[in-house]
Amino acid sequence: MRKKLKDKKRIVVKIGSSTLTHSRTGELNLLKIEKLVRILCDMKAEGRDVVLVSSGAIAAGRQALGGQKKPSSISEKQAYAAVGQARLMMVYQKLFSEYNHVAAQVLLTKDTMSHEVSRYNAQNTFDELIHLGAIPIVNENDTVSTHEIQFGDNDRLSAIVSALIGADLLILLSDIDGLYSDDPRKNPKACFIDLVEEITPALLSMGKDTSGSDVGTGGMAAKLAAARIATDSGSDMVIANGENVEIIHEIMAGEKKGTLFMAHANLDFDLMDYINHEY
Repeated sequence: MRKKLKDKKRIVVKIGSSTLTHSRTGELNLLKIEKLVRILCDMKAEGRDVVLVSSGAIAAGRQALGGQKKPSSISEKQAYAAVGQARLMMVYQKLFSEYNHVAAQVLLTKDTMSHEVSRYNAQNTFDELIHLGAIPIVNENDTVSTHEIQFGDNDRLSAIVSALIGADLLILLSDIDGLYSDDPRKNPKACFIDLVEEITPALLSMGKDTSGSDVGTGGMAAKLAAARIATDSGSDMVIANGENVEIIHEIMAGEKKGTLFMAHANLDFDLMDYINHEY
């Protein structure tokens, strides 16, 4: 099953704030971001379509504005995002240009994706950017989307983007190796789950709606919700540890890294239902 990942042509990679930042300071890890950019450019060189869903705007703004702790109020988060999104894109634009690729910013909100016309326009934008050879970099528009800041996460967003553009593989890079039967940080007897062929109610109940980092928002419950959206839309999905972003190459080579969720296209799939439904 893993060997089939070598043939995937349209890939969405999601990277979280905790993976993009230094754990001790919360500041952007530029070396890791540079490695990520190099890997994505190499995937493009192989003839694949690549979309990056990147967290980190609030963390980058927190760094730029001298914040010492994770912001708690909506106004703080919006202000940090306003500064940080520009800073984050500046880093991406510079690094992608060094490898002769163009990065394009796409900011989405739940409201955008909930309306048929705006969702269709977003789909057309993605299609045209990919056609032009650009690499779309997607994030929630945290500056204006108070609801998304409070309840949203980029795990779900990346799955929605995967469904929207017809991706055949979604890679979620996180601070955990994959899916476990329980939280391995708290339960040393938790068992690692290598392959998920079907997302059952029992499996969904394993998710813990928490995040282990000071900068992230998406816990395992969010990742399982993302897996449900992605696999129902016909995309395989892998949750893997992004501590070393070279793991992307290993996943694409068919190596047994992370947890693989197998696609099982739902003939009744309606993206609107998944956008509005809370699991």
